[in-house]
Amino acid sequence: MDESERDAKRYRASVWSKAGRALWRSPVEASVGERLADLVEPARSGSALIDPHELTDTYGDGGPVAEVERRVAEELGFPAAVFFPTGTMAQQVALRCWAGRTGSPVVGLHPLAHPEVHESGALTAVAGLRTVHLTDEPRLPTAQEVRDHPEPFGTLMLELPLRDAGFVLPTWAELVDVVDAARERDAVVHIDGARLWECAPHFGRGLREIAGLADSVYVSFYKSLGGISGAALAGPEEVTDEARVWLHRYGGLVFQQFPAALSALRGLAVELPRLPSYVAHARVVADGLRAGFEEAGVPWFRIHPETPHTHQFQVWLPYDSEALTAASLALTETTDTVLFRRWSPPTAGGPPGMAMTEVTVAEPGLAWTERDVREAAVAFLSQLA
Repeated sequence: MDESERDAKRYRASVWSKAGRALWRSPVEASVGERLADLVEPARSGSALIDPHELTDTYGDGGPVAEVERRVAEELGFPAAVFFPTGTMAQQVALRCWAGRTGSPVVGLHPLAHPEVHESGALTAVAGLRTVHLTDEPRLPTAQEVRDHPEPFGTLMLELPLRDAGFVLPTWAELVDVVDAARERDAVVHIDGARLWECAPHFGRGLREIAGLADSVYVSFYKSLGGISGAALAGPEEVTDEARVWLHRYGGLVFQQFPAALSALRGLAVELPRLPSYVAHARVVADGLRAGFEEAGVPWFRIHPETPHTHQFQVWLPYDSEALTAASLALTETTDTVLFRRWSPPTAGGPPGMAMTEVTVAEPGLAWTERDVREAAVAFLSQLA
C-alpha cells in the first residue's frame, strides 16, 4: 500500500468514525480513549468485569485471563478452555492436537474456511497438516458429502457461520446430520466458532447445545464481542492441557494479556446478551435495503442470505467497487450517516462489474427503522450519479 492509499484509508476511517449515525461502530475506527472507556465503564456503573484488586496475569496464569477461560468453558459447556492471543494460533493448535490423537494429519474443511483463505497455508507450512474439501458449494457440506468423500480424514472442521460464503449456516437438523456422518467415519469434529456467539437465534438452541455437538470449539473475542484481540479454545482437559504446551511452542505465551482479557470479559458481559437483538434487527435492515434498491431502480442486486442467518450478511450490486466505496464515503460526508463502508470486487473468476460489501448490525443499528434504511439506501445510490 503506497502513501496515497494509506492517506485515503485514514481519511475514510476518520469520516466514518465521526458520523452521527451508523449500523455499527467498527473497533478499528475507535480512538484509544474510547477503547479504554469501554473497559472502565462497567466499573463506573457498579458492574466491574473482575475484582479490581485481583492481580494481573503472568504468562497466561491467573487474573483476567483465567477468568475468561472459566467463563468460556462455562458458556460452551466444556471442562476447560485456553486463552490464545490469536484465533489462527488457537485453531492450528486444536487441529494438530486432534491429528495426534486420531493418527491422521488430514482435516476435512470447506475451501472458503478461514485456514484456506486467510492464513497463507499455515496448516500445512507450520502444523504439517493436509486439507481436503468436502464440497465446493457456498455452504457447509451435507451429511451425504461427508459420508461419500473418497479420502479418509481424522478431523472435520466446521466454520459456523461460514463467513466468506455470506455468513451462512445450515439448519439444526442438517448440522446434527453432518456431525453424525463424521462420527460414522470415526472423525472428530472441531468447530471454528469465531462468530459462534450469534448463531443461537438461527438454530433455536443455546450455545451449550450447539457447542456440545463438537469435540472442541474455538471462539474469537474481537469479531462479534468487540474485544481488543484474543481467542479461546474449549474442549476436554487432556486436549486443553496439550494446547497449553503448543501455545508456548508457538510463541503465544505472552507475558501479560489482561487488557485483551478484560475486553473479552466486557464482550461476554455486555455484547453477548445483545446479539439476539442484533440478529433480529439485521432482518429489518435487509428488508429496508431491498426496498430502497427497488425504489431506486437498481437493475440487479442481491442480499445474501435473503433472510440473514446472523447479524451480518452480504450485499451485491452491479457497479465498480471503487465507485461504490466513494459513494459510501460521500453519503457520510453529506448526510452524517454510515450505511456501507468499503466494497470489494469479486474474487478471481467472479463476474466483472460486480461488487460486494458486508453489512453488520449492532447496537447503533437498533435505532434504525426499515424506513430509515430504505431512505439511506436511496440516498446512497443517488451518490453514484
